[in-house]
Amino acid sequence: MGLMTGDEKHSPAATSTLDALWVLYDRVLRVTPETFGDPGRDRFLLSKGHGPMAYYAVLSAKGFLPEELLSGFGSYDSPLGHHPDRTLVPGAEIGSGSLGHGLPLAVGSVLGLRAQGLTDPRVWVLIGDAELDEGSNHEALAYAGPAGLEQLHTLVIDNGSASYGRPGGIAARFEAAGWSARTVDGRDHDALHAACTAPHPGRPHVVVARVEPKHA
Repeated sequence: MGLMTGDEKHSPAATSTLDALWVLYDRVLRVTPETFGDPGRDRFLLSKGHGPMAYYAVLSAKGFLPEELLSGFGSYDSPLGHHPDRTLVPGAEIGSGSLGHGLPLAVGSVLGLRAQGLTDPRVWVLIGDAELDEGSNHEALAYAGPAGLEQLHTLVIDNGSASYGRPGGIAARFEAAGWSARTVDGRDHDALHAACTAPHPGRPHVVVARVEPKHA
């Protein structure tokens, strides 16, 4: 991440996701640069697209993109923009710009996989707590629970940036809609791994990762 500068405004947004992204790509997601085009791969959707420096760093560490691209982050001719572009960034499943769209896209991805008879691939989406201010996310989570979308997994980075509080916390909102939910320390890799791999038969699953932003 130290190779990428020029987006200091979003440094806390990036550093708050770093541990969760590393655990996902290192210990949870079944996808590699060699299998990225395989229909049976797990899908990861970065909805929290602003401040993508941690995402690019993890993709580079895992071999999806060359390290020499990192120092050009945000420059005119770099594929690594201030929001990821799936047509330019190897390993990116979606282009994320406006907040609040990742969870609906993840729901659609699961439904699309089901329509193709692909019930093994898991779909993960990482969202920020402030994205839950957007109604599109609430529509998606309200649908996913009753629909029993077991392949759907959401990781919420809770760094206290949401405008509106929720009685009982973020996890309670998902549980009310029929989701399986875990809340963990977003810097604790073992806790993150245990929460991400917890069984949740017949239900979508959410992991709420609480973090205090680290400044780069």
